[in-house]
Amino acid sequence: MHSTLAALSQVRYPPIFGSMLGRVWNGAEYQRRFDSLAESGMDVHGEAKFVRAYEPKTVLDAGCGTGRVAIELARHGIEVVGADLDESMLAHARQTAPGITWVRSDLAELDLGRTFDVVIMAGNVPLFTAPGTQDKLVAGVARHVGGVLIAGFSLDRGYTAEEYDEHCALAGLRLVERFATWDREEFRDGNYAVSVHMGMS
Repeated sequence: MHSTLAALSQVRYPPIFGSMLGRVWNGAEYQRRFDSLAESGMDVHGEAKFVRAYEPKTVLDAGCGTGRVAIELARHGIEVVGADLDESMLAHARQTAPGITWVRSDLAELDLGRTFDVVIMAGNVPLFTAPGTQDKLVAGVARHVGGVLIAGFSLDRGYTAEEYDEHCALAGLRLVERFATWDREEFRDGNYAVSVHMGMS
């Protein structure tokens, strides 16, 4: 499992800001990477399993890409909304799972007018924002947190756990758990973290 999660952490995930350095994504090609991992016997649903441990009824998959996590959660009877800016990614998600609500939006500006038991940013999402705008990203997703915010991302690419915690605090959230992997290995200041934040009260 550890090798699977390590492999997933190296996959390049979709942008959620329009200023994503001009990167162009192909949803079908992106999804094939995960399909290939699954076909090789890897479990590509570690993030969904992590989320399910909180027994949510509702989940916002923020930076959902092609919907891999959202679709797996919906398969277990959870109401899911997926949000992403990239139309190619969302087109693949809509084709694969038309019964799920998919929203095209910059996450910093996302306002669905509701909260969710879990908001998840599963795929290095904070790393695919314009440098210096992570605080706006966190604020955008935090307004939808009714229970916990879960985010997994690499810590060796210019955005630290301390910076993320500070941005969460500014958005009214506090750290409650942090792990080294999606299968809850102990965090020991490594290069990857899965962080769980919830409201201050």
